Amino acid sequence: MSKHDVKRLLVNYKTLEEFQNFKEIGVQELSMKEELEENIIENDSESPFYGIYYGDRLVARMCLYKIDSKFDFYFDPPQNYLELWKLEVLEPYRELGFGETLVNYAKSFDLPVKTNARQRSDYFWEKMNFEPVTYNPDRDRGENPYVWYPEGVQAQEQSETESSLAPE
Repeated sequence: MSKHDVKRLLVNYKTLEEFQNFKEIGVQELSMKEELEENIIENDSESPFYGIYYGDRLVARMCLYKIDSKFDFYFDPPQNYLELWKLEVLEPYRELGFGETLVNYAKSFDLPVKTNARQRSDYFWEKMNFEPVTYNPDRDRGENPYVWYPEGVQAQEQSETESSLAPE
């Protein structure tokens, strides 16, 4: 199979139009639309979205946010990490490696990666060497977190996490 190129998606009307094909439309896309309509944003603005085109069609995308180490309740040592959201591949293009390519792109930054596995996606994340974390209701708030540890990084001890989240 040929290598797919991951591109940072531009904040523009064409990208927003392409997002209509994806199921999970949310606040990020709506705020992009508002900013576009207010003419604040130019084509070269930094978007958190990355995608893969097949021909001229956007067929896969993800949202990648860099989270500051002061909010790290997952990794030891605490550090900046990436949060991966909205990984989605359009129906006819599934099972062709597009999702794997996007996840490998996220890993290429060599930072720990956290994601929230959707129902029935556990197998995919485990295949990509992500591990489920021990659920902590204060920290995870109903999410189903999976994490990927680059070399030299491990899980934070639960007790540290609990004490850092305890009210003062």
